Amino acid sequence: MLAQILSTLLPVFLIAGSGTLYGRYRRPDIQGLNTLNMELFVPMLVFAALADRQAPLTDYARLALAAAAVVLGSGILLWPLVRWLKLEVRTFLPPMMFNNAGNMGLPLIVLAFGEQALPAAVVVFIVEMLLHFSVGLWMLSPHTPLWRLLRMPIVLASLAGLGVNLSGMTLPDWLLEALNMLGGVSIPLMLFALGVRMLDIDFGHWRMGLLGAVLCPLSGLVVAAPMVALLDLSGITAAALWVFAALPPAVLNYLVAEQYRQQPHLVASLVLIGNLGSLVVMPLLLWVVFEHVRPMAS
Repeated sequence: MLAQILSTLLPVFLIAGSGTLYGRYRRPDIQGLNTLNMELFVPMLVFAALADRQAPLTDYARLALAAAAVVLGSGILLWPLVRWLKLEVRTFLPPMMFNNAGNMGLPLIVLAFGEQALPAAVVVFIVEMLLHFSVGLWMLSPHTPLWRLLRMPIVLASLAGLGVNLSGMTLPDWLLEALNMLGGVSIPLMLFALGVRMLDIDFGHWRMGLLGAVLCPLSGLVVAAPMVALLDLSGITAAALWVFAALPPAVLNYLVAEQYRQQPHLVASLVLIGNLGSLVVMPLLLWVVFEHVRPMAS
């Protein structure tokens, strides 16, 4: 069990650690790298995973519904507590809802459950991204037009991949191989960028960051538990949902807060201390998943 957990987490933390070490001395243009990743490499990964007919997407409809419930349910669950603690809802709540399904979730799910888990990882990632750029933007700015969502490369790639898969079209192997090679760049690049971002942790707001590091995975898991039972999830789909539910806040929350001037320094603490807290949360979560879910995965 310990060997399984270490073999899953060590590559994640080694790649992120290399980003932290490199960033300490070189300070690379992470914004430029993230833009390239989100506009080219990640869309290629998403399209290739969705367009591959060996991954029947109809098998993941319930997982997509459960992932949406985790994102939205976390916000509903925590909203009374946030109001009671007199925290700024638009600052605290989005990082609790929109988790790190890209930088950490994709590589973690694939490393934990193998390449056959990639479609499940992509599905929960797409659900999180679509909700972040619709509900999430509306929370920060209710007047933001939702048509902007259709301009995002990842949304266009998702729609195109779904169309290819559901139409029964078969792409040539050489094209899928090229797309997979391009998309394969995205996962280590996400982890590397996350490691560089770790250098920006502001411990001046550590209390709020620590509160978020506890509430983000806790609220996700509380919502995920009944969804697994209600939707009868098992095997890789259940395992992917458990990992998704326990992920820390997405780095994208900070970028969006900065864009909308919604206390970005506080959001940065929530995001980065939350990701630091995953060093404790993820080994415990994987221990439970490997013990109870992994044997059923196919």
